[in-house]
Amino acid sequence: MVFIAKKLKKGTEKKRAIMKKATAYEKAKATAHKGRHIGGAGKEDYRRGNVKGEVKNRKTPVTKPELKKMITEKGIKEVESKGGFTKPAKEYRNTYQPKVKLFQKGKLIPKKKPKKKK
Repeated sequence: MVFIAKKLKKGTEKKRAIMKKATAYEKAKATAHKGRHIGGAGKEDYRRGNVKGEVKNRKTPVTKPELKKMITEKGIKEVESKGGFTKPAKEYRNTYQPKVKLFQKGKLIPKKKPKKKK
């Protein structure tokens, strides 16, 4: 019996390598947050008890609409991002979702109380 190796489409191997690297990063961050890696489309990246966490391994910051969607649809309570968060995303968290923790490269981003108008 002769096995014929399938030719992969151009760029497929590169995509697989990128996905493998991203999954490894998610697993490392899940361990760092003392959680269990879940992953998969539409699911949280890690869980620690009742706390669900999301990991973003990219250079661009997480925007307010993305953060809002993660919190409302997935029930995320912790977000870890290599690229950080936009100013509107941080303001949204501070104002409407103060229980959500934001991390940039492993460091907790402190909550700032909104300034009172005089």
